[in-house]
Amino acid sequence: MVGDTQAGDTHGNGAGADTHFGFRTVPLGEKQRMVDEVFHSVARRYDLMNDLMSLGLHRVWKDLLVSRLRPPKSERAFRLLDVAGGTGDVSFRTVEAGGPGTSAVVADINGGMLGVGRERAAALGLAERVEFVEANAEELPFADKSFDAATVAFGIRNVPRMDKALAEMRRVLKPGGRCFVLEFSRVDVPGLDAIYDTYSFKLIPGMGKLVTGDADSYQYLVESIRKFPPPEAFAELMREAGFKRVAWQPLTGGIVALHSGVRI
Repeated sequence: MVGDTQAGDTHGNGAGADTHFGFRTVPLGEKQRMVDEVFHSVARRYDLMNDLMSLGLHRVWKDLLVSRLRPPKSERAFRLLDVAGGTGDVSFRTVEAGGPGTSAVVADINGGMLGVGRERAAALGLAERVEFVEANAEELPFADKSFDAATVAFGIRNVPRMDKALAEMRRVLKPGGRCFVLEFSRVDVPGLDAIYDTYSFKLIPGMGKLVTGDADSYQYLVESIRKFPPPEAFAELMREAGFKRVAWQPLTGGIVALHSGVRI
């Protein structure tokens, strides 16, 4: 798996600043459009490619995230905001794990991905419990203190201003609400890093071309993983956004990390 949607520099601020699009340097204001084009291109085969590229491991990582959320199994209200949630994977898992009071809102800037998500929700019988909203992670259209939890699974690195997105997630969380960010990280097992690089750069773009007809989009997504800040640096971004009790857990030899923070 190489990414859910929503366009990732670390935290550029000025409209005239530059950022990265994979390994390319581009104007900050252009990145969102370029990332939108990537996800419009791959939306229909996106979930299939996630399974193929991660050898199914993305399902394990997302299940772990949901187990950390611990949605109540009762009728008690629990509302999740799934930012850059793409086709709804985390939201579906959350409402299925929770009781009848658990609901989710998928907020994503890409209409093509949301369309696929709505179709999946209807097919799963979850359309009444999972809402899909076209929204920019940097300017969420939700009231302050309106969600019990917020998640981003493989999407934060595609946001041009990650600091703004993190601050927005904190804003819409209720006091005591938790934020979880699941994202690719830095492999920390000797030997695995070389294997992972070869697999990422040599095989994934070709796989993307075969399955979706688009190698370039998957080349960008692989490059964007390498440009994402290391866990310690991202944890500091969460602290700067106002989160407390910030922590992170490496998974699968550091291929991914699960970051967490609390709004106090």
